[in-house]
Amino acid sequence: MISAFFLSGRMAASLLAFACFSGATHADNAADELAQKVYDRPNGRDATTQGRMVLTEKGHSPRIREMVTYRLDMKRGQTANLTRFLSPEDIAGTGLLTVDKADGSSDQWLYLPALDRVRRVATSNKGGRFVGSDLNYEDLQERKVAEDKYRLLGQEAVGGIVCERLESIPVDPDNSVYAKRISWIDPKTLLPLRIDYFEGDAGQAIKRWLLIKKERVQGFWTVMESRVIDLKSGHETQLLLDTIQYDRRLPADLFSSKALADEAIESEYRP
Repeated sequence: MISAFFLSGRMAASLLAFACFSGATHADNAADELAQKVYDRPNGRDATTQGRMVLTEKGHSPRIREMVTYRLDMKRGQTANLTRFLSPEDIAGTGLLTVDKADGSSDQWLYLPALDRVRRVATSNKGGRFVGSDLNYEDLQERKVAEDKYRLLGQEAVGGIVCERLESIPVDPDNSVYAKRISWIDPKTLLPLRIDYFEGDAGQAIKRWLLIKKERVQGFWTVMESRVIDLKSGHETQLLLDTIQYDRRLPADLFSSKALADEAIESEYRP
C-alpha cells in the first residue's frame, strides 16, 4: 500500500519488486539487490494504525476521513490487511480486506454498511479508485518481488537526501495497471521518498506519491505522513498517521470476512 497506513509493513516494499534474469548486467544486479533490500526492510510481524485521509480538490473544501488499519504477516508467505473507516457518517463502517498470497495473487473484499454485505473486488477492477481517493485497489495490494524487472537510473536528491532512482517495469504487462514506476529510495532507511507512476506509453507520470514525514517507532522506520497527487487533475489524497503500534500479536481471525462485516469484532483491536 502507498500511504502511511499502507506503507507500514511490507506495503512499502510492494511498491517495488525484484527479478533476476540470465545475462543481467552489474547495474541490473545492483537494482535487484536494492529492490530486495526494500522488500526485506524490518517492519514487525503486525501493525495497527489510526489516522486520517484528507481528500483535496480545487474549488472544494477538504474532506476528512478517520480510519484504522491492521496488518499481519501470516503463515505460508501471506500478508493480510484490514482497513476500516470511522467517520464521517457517509463512509463510517466501510471496510476493505486484502489478502496477498505467496504466489503474488491477491484477494480483496469490500464491506458496504448501506448494503450490509461483503462483496469481492474483481481482479479486473484493480485500477478502480478506492472510495474516491487517489489510491487504486492495486495500490492496496502487496506486490511480490518477482513480478517486476528493475533498472537503476542514477542518483537524485529529494528533500536534501540523495536517493537511488529505481525503475520497475512489470514482467507481465497485464499484471499491473501501471506500465512502470520510478522510485526514489533513501539508502539509509530503505523507504521510498517519492514514487512516480506511468500508464501505457505516456512519457509523463500520471500520479505521484510523496513521503512528507517519517519517524522511527519501536525501532522501525515508519511513514507518518504522505501524499498522493493525481498529476492530471491536481486532486490529492493526504494520509496522516496519528498512532501506530507494532507486534501486538493480532489474531488471524481478525482478517476474515466475518470481522470485516462485524465492526464489533474489529473494534476490540483499535489502538
